[in-house]
Amino acid sequence: MSADFLPNLLSEMSNWAWGPHMVILLVGTGLFLSVRLRFLQIRKLRHSVECISGKYDDPREAGDITHFQALCAALSATIGTGNIAGVATAIASGGPGAVFWMWVTAIVGMATKYTSCSLGLKYRIIHKDGSASGGPMYFLARGLGFKWLGAMFAFFAMIASFGIGDMVQANSVVDGLGFILPEKIGGVTLFSVPVYKWVVGLVLALLVGLVIIGGIRRIAKVASRIVPFMCVVYVLSALVILVIHADKIVEAFGLIFRYAFTPYAASGGFMGVVVQQTIRFGVARGVFSNESGLGSAPMAHAAAKTREMAREGFVAMIGPFIDTLIICSMTALVIILTGVWNSGETGAALSAMAFEAGLPIYGLGKFIVSFGLIFFAYSTMISWSYYGDRCSEYLFGPKAIMPYRCLFIVFVVVGAVVRLQHVWDISDIMNAFMAFPNLVALLGLSGVVAAETRSYLKRYNV
Repeated sequence: MSADFLPNLLSEMSNWAWGPHMVILLVGTGLFLSVRLRFLQIRKLRHSVECISGKYDDPREAGDITHFQALCAALSATIGTGNIAGVATAIASGGPGAVFWMWVTAIVGMATKYTSCSLGLKYRIIHKDGSASGGPMYFLARGLGFKWLGAMFAFFAMIASFGIGDMVQANSVVDGLGFILPEKIGGVTLFSVPVYKWVVGLVLALLVGLVIIGGIRRIAKVASRIVPFMCVVYVLSALVILVIHADKIVEAFGLIFRYAFTPYAASGGFMGVVVQQTIRFGVARGVFSNESGLGSAPMAHAAAKTREMAREGFVAMIGPFIDTLIICSMTALVIILTGVWNSGETGAALSAMAFEAGLPIYGLGKFIVSFGLIFFAYSTMISWSYYGDRCSEYLFGPKAIMPYRCLFIVFVVVGAVVRLQHVWDISDIMNAFMAFPNLVALLGLSGVVAAETRSYLKRYNV
């Protein structure tokens, strides 16, 4: 067996998983739900803002956390490396036009997120101690009667939590530190010293463990504080670059729309990129970023203190708007208007190059990307641990929760120490495996959501 066998196999599996069928299924489901809900994500966006403002909060209702905390917990899982490295990878591999397809995925994904999180709350289980458990595994089993498919989703999501939500993120923290720490200390190359990565991994594991051992209440409390802070800092930094290069903004948008439907010839020795590849990378990275259609967010929103499934759907649907239409767009525009998008770089290195070109002041650009990678990755880990422990509980019972959390903490160290290869291929494959059973449930239960939505809008005169 050749050394290239596994990498080639993973690449082929990723290409198949995110082939035309998955693009059609994801975007098609989002479009179908958008039409069935009469483009609720556009008509009722204002009501979503009202819901997260606390206007409808009632601490007496069943659940663990407030609407705003549920949104922050879900956002802390979605706002991660996808917003920095994922966007850069999409542009490097699919061209500027990939950004357009990320936007499309986000807009229809708002309807998908509304539907899935509404169902997550409707079919949740409230335990004797008052805590809640919900997600696609529950509405697949309780709503459609597909217990076996619910178990499949839980298994895929639990495995994905160790990769997408854990090791990949820990590795990104190490990368983020690499942009701001000196390359050498005392003549020794820092990043080639195993002790350095062990120290980073152990410290990070401790910080993650202190939060996740406390469960969703502590996760949501921490997320509700760091998510708004890190989003504001990152977006404001990107806006400064956009203001400095304001004369190139129109040109950047022109490249995005032009190459969304036409191929382009890449420089740096790369082959030309066809439109199908542009769509594939735009949709795949868009889904990786906002997780619409994957079924992860319903597990966080199911813990909200409310009895109105539609209301939690309104809270949830603003997630893709913040994650992709705002934060990912900021990263994409900085990469494109600084002119580095066709440089041959990819991933976080491309984003760092773009921010450095936009703010060439004492390494400030690299510091911003490093800050984003570290905080985004950390927040992703703490929320994905909750997703994983809900899935482990569903599969193996409550006794599996603490062993899962301990194993999750161990994998934080592994992710920081081991050099991960082909992580994007593995992540894309697991995302696809999670998405399929979730989308089956969304289509099968869309009538339930549509009926409940009509009732809610009439009762509250929204």
